[in-house]
Amino acid sequence: MADIPSFYDTLTPMKEPGQVFDSRNYIAVPDSWYIAVSDIKGSTAAVETGQHSDVNFAAAAMIASLNNLCGGIPYQFGGDGAVALVPPEHAQTARRSLAQTRRFAREEFKLDLRVGLAPVSEVTRRGKDVRVGRYQPASTSNYAVFLGDGVDLMESSVKGRGDDSLASLAMIGDADDDGQPPDLTGLSCRWTPLRSARGKMVALVVRGDEHGRLHSDLTREAGVPALNAASLESLQARWPPKGMIREAKARKQGGSLALMTLLVGLETLVAYIFVKYKLKLGKFSAEQYRRDVLKGAVDFARSGESLALVFDCPTDRIERVRAYLDARAAKGDLQYGMHVSDHAVMTCLVTSATDDKHVHFVDGGDGGYTRAATQLKARLRVD
Repeated sequence: MADIPSFYDTLTPMKEPGQVFDSRNYIAVPDSWYIAVSDIKGSTAAVETGQHSDVNFAAAAMIASLNNLCGGIPYQFGGDGAVALVPPEHAQTARRSLAQTRRFAREEFKLDLRVGLAPVSEVTRRGKDVRVGRYQPASTSNYAVFLGDGVDLMESSVKGRGDDSLASLAMIGDADDDGQPPDLTGLSCRWTPLRSARGKMVALVVRGDEHGRLHSDLTREAGVPALNAASLESLQARWPPKGMIREAKARKQGGSLALMTLLVGLETLVAYIFVKYKLKLGKFSAEQYRRDVLKGAVDFARSGESLALVFDCPTDRIERVRAYLDARAAKGDLQYGMHVSDHAVMTCLVTSATDDKHVHFVDGGDGGYTRAATQLKARLRVD
């Protein structure tokens, strides 16, 4: 992986989720950089038909393709879409990579992945702000969080509900696709669904301000030490993993799916044995890797006025959480959508398992973020 971009590297890494609410930990993105966004059109319908894991995988595919192309870029996962910052020297090749990833989602999962890429200067010229922070739960894992309304404008424009001129600039055409497969090295989903250890998994998408207060209040109302989804108890392996075919599709690079499935099957069998029996080989320890996975598990996203969370909540506290949100919504402080499931799911981007270079994107079970966002959109339309 390439070095972290210099402007991003100047930021103080935020080790704890609570630090992401301090605006001093953010910096303006240089105008010369580009914003890439993706969104799965019809994700709600796809989730309803059981494709929630495909939706997560396709959203994470954009991150994998651009990260493999550019190196250690800032990125954020949103369940059915993603955001990434692209350095100017990779702008043209990034357009190709985005087009390739769009085709991958369509051909392998029958999903309509909308993608867009535009200079930050075009967003700021429209009076919008784009600031980024660096959340670093583990020493070599970096995850972006955003302030300002620039990312929101970019996302809404690519969805056809924002600035038409920006949408035109950001458009990725068929001519940008060279027909080659995207480089999705490291993208996988080998862990079993994360079963709740406290009661239920809550996926929450909120629009409003005072995210720091909200996060603190939700922690209190949920009666938990931290708003997190994964635990050592819930982090379990199985063989064959449910995501084996997805990983094979991502790695086959135009070759035989059957042969790649066999290879992934063998690799995951070895990995399963290591995890099950807590084996070590050289500097790799399966048990230490499990602990590192927990460090690199990202169960939130922050962008502008939006805050998305997935956390394990005691069953008898869920209505208390809902009542708190309803009270804040009645005052006009926020709007929200919430989905409750008995599990969460994890999609992984593993650059190196032995060097602790891996990030794990968590979403609520059965399309948690997507279902919560659908509720939020309905409330916003009513209001």
